[in-house]
Amino acid sequence: MSKLNELKKSILADGVIDEQEVKQLREVLYADGIIDKEEAEFLFELNDAVSGKENHASWKTLFIEAITSFLLEDEMSPGVVDEDEAKWLLAKIEGDGKLDDIEVSLLNNLKSKAKQLPQSLTNLLK
Repeated sequence: MSKLNELKKSILADGVIDEQEVKQLREVLYADGIIDKEEAEFLFELNDAVSGKENHASWKTLFIEAITSFLLEDEMSPGVVDEDEAKWLLAKIEGDGKLDDIEVSLLNNLKSKAKQLPQSLTNLLK
């Protein structure tokens, strides 16, 4: 079992993400200085599992920072959410059938920071 899967199992044991778990996530995810696709997908899996629960406020901050970093700090399209990234993000957001508060905040953060954001994503904010 990969380190991320072990971490997910440990974090989801009680169904919420507390402050210590966020610190642990931050250490593991940023160990190499970048958020890769596997890590971004891992964060969405965690978010889907704990959506609507009483998670520590730092979870929302970490989720938004990490996904924004993954999308805007890549080599292919720095500062821009390109069409492939938009399709990936839409699939992740729609994967659990609901647009939760953290996902709305993520989209608003991307809208404020990205040089370009596809219409398919801005339409979710209406």
